[in-house]
Amino acid sequence: MRRTVVTSAATAAGVVLLLSLKPHEASGPAPVIGSGAGTGSGTAVGSGAGTGSGTDVSGSSNAPAASASPSASASASASATGTTRKVSGDTVNTRYGPVQVQVTLAGSRITAVDVVRYPNSERRDREINSSALPVLNQEAIAAQSARIDVVSGATYTSDGYVRSLQSALDRAEG
Repeated sequence: MRRTVVTSAATAAGVVLLLSLKPHEASGPAPVIGSGAGTGSGTAVGSGAGTGSGTDVSGSSNAPAASASPSASASASASATGTTRKVSGDTVNTRYGPVQVQVTLAGSRITAVDVVRYPNSERRDREINSSALPVLNQEAIAAQSARIDVVSGATYTSDGYVRSLQSALDRAEG
């Protein structure tokens, strides 16, 4: 009986200690949200100030809008065809905030995907999206469609991203 009480108390104390640990802040280079045809060029995610739930192109909210320019090879192919254009997708409201993307197309080829709005009101939102959005951008460019996998741990953002991307591609078609 006494062993059971001691073991239970030790287990409970261990669980409390584990749950009270905080993850360290990353001290490496700032993550990139925009994607430039696989080059990773773009603006870094800022920490933002305020409590808004997203960012927009007008800069009226709490974090900078991500923007990117196509790489040299994408620029060369775009200038050869002469049909580079940007198409914005619908703003999709998710559980954690709105998500909106803007697709850069050279002809019918996706050369870049910029995330215009994304959940960023909480530190955890910014942490998750700083790693998830570049992965989604790379997958969209590689797949050349909205048929991409969701990023584990960023399911709601991934779903909003895919829906906004599909609406942008539908607008570009018609």
